[in-house]
Amino acid sequence: MNSIFAIAPYKFNDFWVFDDPSVGLTQEPFVSGADEIIDILTEDIRDAKGGFKLAFSVHPFPGYTARFSWNREEHGGNWYSWKERGIEGWLCPALFKYFETAPKEIYVQVSPRKDI
Repeated sequence: MNSIFAIAPYKFNDFWVFDDPSVGLTQEPFVSGADEIIDILTEDIRDAKGGFKLAFSVHPFPGYTARFSWNREEHGGNWYSWKERGIEGWLCPALFKYFETAPKEIYVQVSPRKDI
């Protein structure tokens, strides 16, 4: 299993979504606060709505942008908080396409896509 995963979220019909054919996901939306977190993470990325890179792992890695801590399970998904910003977001069951169980922490890094 990978220790760092990468997706390329983009805006579609005013939702942040991502595609990952390797795990069978197409236009998987971020909702319930996760979308607001992405707005904050990408505020300095030019044209982020057209797509950006998001790397994530259960382990800290050089250059990670934010750390999210597990709070609770709800509706098959899991709530995570970004304590430094005082915000939380819900990650849907698609999380389990990458992890067997909900991680206690998730580290992320956002950066511009070079191919757009």
